[in-house]
Amino acid sequence: MNNNFKQIIENRRSIYAIAKASPISDEEIRHIVEHAVKYVPSSFNSQSARVVLLIGDQHDKLWEITREALRKIVPEGSFDQTDKKIDSFKNGYGTVMFFEDQEVVEGLQKQFELYKDNFPIWSLQSSGMLQYVIWASLEEEGLGASLQHYNPLIDEQVKNEWNLPKHWKLLAQMPFGKPIAAPEDKDFLPLEDRVKVYK
Repeated sequence: MNNNFKQIIENRRSIYAIAKASPISDEEIRHIVEHAVKYVPSSFNSQSARVVLLIGDQHDKLWEITREALRKIVPEGSFDQTDKKIDSFKNGYGTVMFFEDQEVVEGLQKQFELYKDNFPIWSLQSSGMLQYVIWASLEEEGLGASLQHYNPLIDEQVKNEWNLPKHWKLLAQMPFGKPIAAPEDKDFLPLEDRVKVYK
């Protein structure tokens, strides 16, 4: 394994302290997303992943939608902490939204009846790989990111705001920006409890 690749894996962390700045251009960010969407594997080569990249005012809009959706369900006396959390995401430079096209998944279920229960699982596995590749690629370029899940709370508003198909299922949101603080140290469980090798 290439040492640089291993270092990228080690460096990828959840970064919450981010600024509205980027060391690379918007076009380079777009290329990272498009490259990952094109080359990350999917079951039966279904290519069910759908991604929306939000930058600038569009990024801000997403987090205001999220804030107002949360305001309706979080008790007023507890909202300050939620408000600050949303600010930390909005303070970033952009957000990647990850979707899976349910028409593709359901089409495979009909076409391959034997595997119908597996296709939703495989769809999620493929999305997880895509999320990781984009996350690690942003990290490699000097951007910090974290993975958030305000779906399904914001699903309907997101689809309406950006005119997205109803059959796109929102799975995650990844706010990113220039890191302004290092992440805390991370503890690791013993590998012998997590990996078994037989030969």
